[in-house]
Amino acid sequence: MTKALVPTMGALHGGHLALIDRARELADEVVVSIFVNPTQFGAGDDFDRYPRTLDADRELIADRAEIFVPSIDEVYTPGQPPDAIDAGARGDMWEGASRSGHFDAVLTVVNRLFDMTQPGIAVFGEKDWQQLALVRSMAAERHPNIRVVGVPTVRDNDGLAMSSRNRYLSAAERETAALIPVALNDIVAEAGSAESVARARQKLEQSGIDVDYLAVIDPVSLNEVGPNAPARVVIAARVGATRLIDNMRVRDLPKR
Repeated sequence: MTKALVPTMGALHGGHLALIDRARELADEVVVSIFVNPTQFGAGDDFDRYPRTLDADRELIADRAEIFVPSIDEVYTPGQPPDAIDAGARGDMWEGASRSGHFDAVLTVVNRLFDMTQPGIAVFGEKDWQQLALVRSMAAERHPNIRVVGVPTVRDNDGLAMSSRNRYLSAAERETAALIPVALNDIVAEAGSAESVARARQKLEQSGIDVDYLAVIDPVSLNEVGPNAPARVVIAARVGATRLIDNMRVRDLPKR
């Protein structure tokens, strides 16, 4: 019997359901973990106000998967520090540059959840591409028997990537935030050229969006790349007080 784990922080939405549906295609048993990990929220992040909707989450996935809701003391046993994982240089890039130690904390808790649930498959969304790349590397090193599967980002009708944080946006902010996927599509249409990135950033900032980073990167090394290489365009930006991330595929590996 194959078990699949879908790690989440709750406040589930259609994007999570896509992960669960993919897990159900791949495994006989699906476990959805819900754990709002305190160690991956830095100073100024939104741990205290992060949405917690456990009753609604249980109802949403009742017929789809088993739910696993460990306590902080179960994940981080008092007096027994977990095996801390260093995300390395790639963990200090992009999101890591803005949120020091974030990916160390993410990998540490994912490693802990893997140990607790012992899945054969783990399913993650592609919306946080950097996280997915780092989890894949960690799993290959520490959990070679776990297959890490990425699921394409699910988007609302306005193109905005589904996210638990979208509920923070006012109606006006939501309209502004929908410019983010438009900008990414424009960059993809121009094959990730430096000029298209510069134009997209200017348009977003003129619309009142505070762009943290916007870059075309290698999908594995996460370094910026030029033309004719496999690439994804990644972004983090604030709309009002809400920080959003997104990415899109620009180019795949060349066919042989």
